[in-house]
Amino acid sequence: MTPAWDLPSPFVHRVAALGSDIDAYGHVNNSVYLRWLDETAWAHSSALGVTPAHCVTTRRGMVVWRSQLHYLAPAFAGDALEIGTWLVFEDARLRVDRRFQIRRPADGRTLLRGLIHYVCVDLDSGRPKRMPAEFVHHYRPLPEVASALAEEHHRRFAPGVEPREV
Repeated sequence: MTPAWDLPSPFVHRVAALGSDIDAYGHVNNSVYLRWLDETAWAHSSALGVTPAHCVTTRRGMVVWRSQLHYLAPAFAGDALEIGTWLVFEDARLRVDRRFQIRRPADGRTLLRGLIHYVCVDLDSGRPKRMPAEFVHHYRPLPEVASALAEEHHRRFAPGVEPREV
């Protein structure tokens, strides 16, 4: 049996798949997964002290530069889901990367793995701008996450190309 989470010490955000999340194919639409990842990133950032209000006050914010998502299994109406996120990279200037994993606790199945790259922007101009010191301080990967990422199987993580779970 595989461990519950891919990396140690996830920030966990819980969601439930609603009827309105379901598309014509009878499962959660892929756009809903993106919304859940965004909600999870904001919940985590807020827990770290970087709230939307703080971003507006400082006129800096982290915006998505690139998303890599690997959909492994569908979610259905009524599913209770856990979304784990980890900060996995920051360059102390412009960039922060987050990993995500969506799990269905009822059967232990991982439904999605993702890696989203963010860049800091000036909220007035929309142009890249150096992160404020408090962003750099709060957006550091946890030591246990950095240690786990040094392991070979984590260095090769590339959503969309890793082997499918059986």
